[in-house]
Amino acid sequence: MSADDTRIRVGVAGAAGRMGRAIRSAIANDTQAIATHLWEAPAHPAVGTADSGQLIAGGPPEAPGAVDVIIDFTSPASTRALLDHCVRLGTPLVIGTTGLSPDDHAAIDAAARTIAVLQAANTSVGVSVLVHLVEETARLLGDGFDLEVVEAHHRHKRDAPSGTALALVSALERGRSGLSRTFARHGDIGPRPQNEIGVQTIRGGDVIGEHTVFYLGSGERLELTHRATDRSLFANGALKAASWLAGRPAGRYTMRDALGL
Repeated sequence: MSADDTRIRVGVAGAAGRMGRAIRSAIANDTQAIATHLWEAPAHPAVGTADSGQLIAGGPPEAPGAVDVIIDFTSPASTRALLDHCVRLGTPLVIGTTGLSPDDHAAIDAAARTIAVLQAANTSVGVSVLVHLVEETARLLGDGFDLEVVEAHHRHKRDAPSGTALALVSALERGRSGLSRTFARHGDIGPRPQNEIGVQTIRGGDVIGEHTVFYLGSGERLELTHRATDRSLFANGALKAASWLAGRPAGRYTMRDALGL
């Protein structure tokens, strides 16, 4: 990269995975960004191999300022280690990893006091708009509607319900007070409580991601749905987030911040 190249330098964690490859493709098609560092876990078979002319390393860059921002779609354990690395080097971090625990979120909060961190359960622009609409719709409709969230993903997804489903549940809770969550129903469950959010999970096939929020009233119902048909939409959203995050002051940000929602 030449000295006068003004493109944002992006590091990609998990570069050989499904999302890593999609992010690299998004960067390759973007005139404002360049992937300068790619890496996988040290024991990964892709480490030391060249892909599209770039070497996949066994860890993130160790030099401060080597990248402007890092995008991470890996695992909770890898994300925790990467948080420590980014704090040490002062590198902004976009986290798309799902299945994070309360302790993981506490670690993100702590890191955000030192670096800029944008964490999103779903980096799709459409899902970010959906979260916004779900909250506003719950507020407008009030307590006369029963609330349900249904999500579907491919057979390989490990966490349930999805991080996006949980983000939609949180949006409902922001829009309407006094709600409780129910994640499973079976047997004689009795009448449905008025302020319950039912959350249902579907797993199978190659479904990339589908989420529907139901507002079920008397004589009418409203459904807000997002369907992902191409994994590139998550990569494009993550790159948009990374481009926005680079150079930001320390803090914990969301896709809504990046999109100005």
